[in-house]
Formats: sequence, C-alpha cells, structure tokens
Amino acid sequence: MTLLALNNLSRDEFVRIVGPVFEHSPWIADQTWPKRPFANFETLLRALCETVHNSREDKQLGLVRAHPDLVGRAALEGKLTGASTSEQASAGLNTLTAEEISTFQNFNAAYRERFGFPFIICARLNKKEAMLQAFPVRLKHSREQELKTALEEIYKIASFRLHDILSS
Repeated sequence: MTLLALNNLSRDEFVRIVGPVFEHSPWIADQTWPKRPFANFETLLRALCETVHNSREDKQLGLVRAHPDLVGRAALEGKLTGASTSEQASAGLNTLTAEEISTFQNFNAAYRERFGFPFIICARLNKKEAMLQAFPVRLKHSREQELKTALEEIYKIASFRLHDILSS
C-alpha cells in the first residue's frame, strides 16, 4: 500500500490496516488517524509513537502487556499473531531445544514477577543468544527504566511492521 492511499483511508480502514502495527492495540491507529496526511514514512511512524508516548501510563502498560512472552505459552500453542510468529521465527525462537525453551520460560517468569509485564525486545534485530544475554542485564533495571525500554523496543517493532504494510 502507498502512503497516499493510506492517507486517504476512512478511519475504520486506517485502523484495520495500521492497527496491527502495535500488538492488539488498535487504539493507537485510531487516535493517530486525525493527524493525516502524513508526508512520509517517518512522519507517520513518529505520529504513531507520539500517540503512545503521550498516552497515560495505564494505556502504555496495556500496550506492553498485549505483547506475548518470547517462547511463551501462546507461541508454543501456535496462538501468536502472524507478525509475532514470523518475528520470533526470524530470531530462531522456533527451533529451540527443550533446555532453551526452559531457560526462556524461567527468564520470562522472573521478568514478569519483577516488572509486571512481559520482556519486550525487537526480534527482527536480535537472535536468541542476544535475547538470552539481555534478560539478566535488564532484570537489574528499575521498573521505570524497563517500561521506557519496552516502549522503545515496541517502536522498533512497529517500524518494521509499518514498513511491511507500506512495502506490500
């Protein structure tokens, strides 16, 4: 889809197409739609990310919590969104050993217990080894620091997903 076509969509169509850029959070596309027209990819992405950045913390937490755990139950049961399935596979998370699965699940549990939301990392920019190395480092952060990091990772994920839409 072209940016011109995207700019000319009705609100409902814009939300239907752009909504999935942020995991199970179409409210972001809905609140960004009135800011059209977008001059380029960067302007659109910035507007979407500003919608998140300017929202209340409970909305931001809802967005973070909408993301699945890496190698979590949803992934193991084949219940991820198509985008999440593809992204986790690109990082090699679909070919893990039983021991690696257990390691991810233990880290996920420790992270959720400490912060109250899932560990978020852009899978398209990281392989399983980098993710496993990031867990112990990030577990030492403050909750505020981790929420900020999670949102920054979500913005990276959104950039890739939005690029996919505008490249199709």
